Amino acid sequence: MCFVDLEKAFDCVPQGVLWGVLREYGISDPLIRAVRSLYDRCQSLVRIAGNKSDLFPVRVGLRQGCPLSPILFIIFMDRISRHSQGVEGVRFGDLRIGSLLFADDVVLMASSDRDLQLSLDRFAAECEAAGMRISTSKSESMVLNWKRVECTLRVADEILPQVEEFKYLGVLFTSEGRMEREIDRRIGAESAVMRTLHGSVVVKRELSRKAKLSIYFF
Repeated sequence: MCFVDLEKAFDCVPQGVLWGVLREYGISDPLIRAVRSLYDRCQSLVRIAGNKSDLFPVRVGLRQGCPLSPILFIIFMDRISRHSQGVEGVRFGDLRIGSLLFADDVVLMASSDRDLQLSLDRFAAECEAAGMRISTSKSESMVLNWKRVECTLRVADEILPQVEEFKYLGVLFTSEGRMEREIDRRIGAESAVMRTLHGSVVVKRELSRKAKLSIYFF
């Protein structure tokens, strides 16, 4: 498995490339023009020690806080993912899964280090072609095996660190494929919350019994 981190993902999407991707996905020109109208007049400036530069147009990045931005980013990343396919992934039942994507959280999967490197090379090439870059300092590899197995993955000339555990979307994955640590972590986190809740709410005499019970049986 390779956990891929993209450098400043939202801020690095080239808007010109994005409009082409939307057109490639069959989105009508009037709708694309409507989306572009949110970006065509975006300007920015640089301030250093109280001195401001002239305004300049912003041609890269998605609008922060805009509810449309995550959808645009998903479409953008979907194209990168589809164009980098071609390597057999890992079998799950009747499926072959080569990658998992949730926003900018990317996992590449393969049954051998050779296939995983090939998948990473293709993904990195598509990212670069689309104006995105992989952060080699934050991307890591992990082998799911009860024995220690070396896996040397490279992006350009840089070797990605190999780890024994990685937290993906809030879930702790280990190289042994065991879930005991994740279960213990969740139990510990929930216990801490319940202790805090008991000390700050449950012991309060001014609260009715019904109100206290509703906390536990909501």
